[in-house]
Amino acid sequence: MLSYPLLLLAFATQSLTLTPDANGNSLPSYSPARPPAVPLAVRTPYLSAWSSTYNQGTLNTVSPIFWTGDALGWTGIVTVDGISYNYLGNDLLPLTVAYDASYSNFTFLAGPVNITASFFSPVLPKDLCRTSIPLSYLSTTVQSTDDKPHDVQFYSDINSAWVATGEDGVMNWELFRNGASINGTGNVTVAPDTMYSWIYEPGSPLPFGEAADRPRWGNVAYSTQPMGARNFSFQSGPALNIRYSYVNSHSLANNVSTAYNGTWWTEAVFAYAHDFGPVSKAEVRYTVGLIQEPIIRYLTQGGVAQLQPWWKSCYGDKFPMIKIHWDDFKVAQQLAGQAERQLASDVKEFYHVSSPEPAPDTPSPVQSPSTWRASALPTQTILPYIDGSSDAYGFLDPDNFTGLGVPDASESDSYYAIVALSARQVMGSFVYAIPPTVSSCNTSSPGSGEPLVFLKEISSDGNVGTLDVLFPTAPFFLYANPEILKYSLEPIFQLQEGGFYPNPFAMHDIGGSFPNATGHISGDDEAMPVEESGNLILMSYAYYKFSGHSDWLQRHYPTLTRSASYLLAFSKVPAAQLSTDDFAGRMINQTNLGIKGIIALKTMSLMSRMYPATSTTTNADADAMGGVTDAVVKAYYADWERYGIAPSRDHTLLAYQWRSSWGLLYNIYLDKLLNLGVVDKAVYAMQSRWYARVSQLYGVPLDSRHHYTKSDWGIWAAATCSASTRKMFVTSIAYWLNNTATRFPFTDLYETIGDGGYPRVPDEVTFKARPVVGGHFALLALLRTGQTARSEAGDTTGSLFVVNGTNALNSTEQEGYVSFDVESTLMNGFGEPRGETA
Repeated sequence: MLSYPLLLLAFATQSLTLTPDANGNSLPSYSPARPPAVPLAVRTPYLSAWSSTYNQGTLNTVSPIFWTGDALGWTGIVTVDGISYNYLGNDLLPLTVAYDASYSNFTFLAGPVNITASFFSPVLPKDLCRTSIPLSYLSTTVQSTDDKPHDVQFYSDINSAWVATGEDGVMNWELFRNGASINGTGNVTVAPDTMYSWIYEPGSPLPFGEAADRPRWGNVAYSTQPMGARNFSFQSGPALNIRYSYVNSHSLANNVSTAYNGTWWTEAVFAYAHDFGPVSKAEVRYTVGLIQEPIIRYLTQGGVAQLQPWWKSCYGDKFPMIKIHWDDFKVAQQLAGQAERQLASDVKEFYHVSSPEPAPDTPSPVQSPSTWRASALPTQTILPYIDGSSDAYGFLDPDNFTGLGVPDASESDSYYAIVALSARQVMGSFVYAIPPTVSSCNTSSPGSGEPLVFLKEISSDGNVGTLDVLFPTAPFFLYANPEILKYSLEPIFQLQEGGFYPNPFAMHDIGGSFPNATGHISGDDEAMPVEESGNLILMSYAYYKFSGHSDWLQRHYPTLTRSASYLLAFSKVPAAQLSTDDFAGRMINQTNLGIKGIIALKTMSLMSRMYPATSTTTNADADAMGGVTDAVVKAYYADWERYGIAPSRDHTLLAYQWRSSWGLLYNIYLDKLLNLGVVDKAVYAMQSRWYARVSQLYGVPLDSRHHYTKSDWGIWAAATCSASTRKMFVTSIAYWLNNTATRFPFTDLYETIGDGGYPRVPDEVTFKARPVVGGHFALLALLRTGQTARSEAGDTTGSLFVVNGTNALNSTEQEGYVSFDVESTLMNGFGEPRGETA
């Protein structure tokens, strides 16, 4: 008998016009770039499914993976005229891939039809109800290529790997029709709008527990409708039996088996089949997700609360939410189309280039501004680069210090490829919860009030709400919706102001293990005193500058003063501390850390004029704030220049005492973004020239100790540089995307030499799927303040905070702080505010 995989596929004899490999075989074509992994269903830290492109892997040659790299069972088969083709699973067909901020579309040729599998996770940061839904869409379309009807059936299943089991490995499941359970053998309703949902959960759930970063509680939901099929069927049971049965009969048995254990081919799968008969075009849709009620453990004055997900305040129970999400598909497409056009337009506006023709509201395939592929670029566009030995650095042509990058590539198209890939990864790192004082189901006013938002420090420490992870992520929210930044900072303030943190500086995180935001009452969090104190102050002030809302800032001003008093004492000459780049270890006198503290003190000097000492501010805090003046900040900065700039006066040092060192001075980005004027323009220009002298193939190393870099800090640094150096940073990262040997979701930490793989360090740090890629939006955050690619490095005057052509500086400009028209600003970005339920 034939082996199982051969039963599933008859190879297509036609081929698409794609780039061949050395053996003449067709390779996938990617637009706007080739990501290491393509996002499929990415909505939360636990709903995070990807398709790796490593070693030319495609959607139908390798299994989808969880962000950790572990396999997820998700199968899709289309049968055309009796021949079955895997489009999601393990086999080979010619393929093109296109993505934007919300979509990943895969197009295959299968005999006489094209198959398009469209994975849709809407990125709508202004729409909190839709954003909080933990479900994602998959639409599969068959289109005849010969204008003739063909007999078409669809099959899809998921396995039990989307949630972790207990030690016994048992799963329990049911099939629901319009919210009512079907037990055993069910009668099929073929009405097009009948809602079917497979729901499964661990047999022994452990709320708020994890196993290998997967949750041990919650309901996995896989849903569909008949959608006009002449025959619709379902079945659960052993994978091999069900798939074999479908390939032979093109339908399923309409039975719900009982719970059992199984592995490999005997594992449980939950399947649907749609039979459309002879058609020239047909489409099916599925939704997949993980529904958890409650979603977060949170320390409060009344004890540890179990918080419900925010979507319950919008939709109530899970079955209404599933149905509303399904019915909302067309509206969500329209909103995502609008958001995508806005993103593409904003990228073009930043670079002052002509906007492309607008994409349709429901792009399929994705309408990207252009296709940027390194394989299409002539090799001579890379500047002369001399490879060293296997254990030495490569180096530039000693007569040419203009950097590497890809000079002939469009910078705007390269930047679009980066931010479009980053958007879902950012949004998929957060969960949205109902505060403990709010009703869990406010149906009279859907989605009213404000959520608490919790970040998972994915793939590094697994902490909750880590400040130095939120900090590099912040440009995304400053661009897309500053309110989410506030909702993410609020739990940190609540725990510190509730007396749950004993240290005199800002917390590192609000919980050592996601999803347990239970604080650090003994102050035993990872200590980054200057780092986190600066982060808390700078993000809080940035929120005020981008929202114009001063009341929230004033409410937390006493807490900010305590962090400021620490910075006043310890930021000018930092002790041996960790920075956010903690994988590099502790270091004394960090130049980049020192300037962060000084810039944060500048914002506190501005706030001290906005908010005089209050009854909630202690005498010590008031005394400290009395010391935070512009004169003190200027004096600190003068010392910083004296300590932190190399004797050669051509670059800053990594550490004051280390005269041969250098590093990315990314923390000065906040000085430029917030128009603070702390850093001398000559320093911006000096660093811009220096980066081009030390750039490697895939960008500028993070510092002189290693040849790895971080893409988020690279874009932060790029935002402070001249046009040519900024382009070098941006096109180097895009070039890396097309050539990297990494295999998991977008890593922010990689080698700038060789194959662009994961860092070659003893601990083998492998970052993946982290929200810090929100830092790639640093250029678009500048756009929100009126700055564009035409701005010179370090120029933070004149055009800042101009909205819709109107200079919005107010009467307090002379005092050093500005605001701008909130309503007109929030009209831009991703999505529209959410009013009613769909």
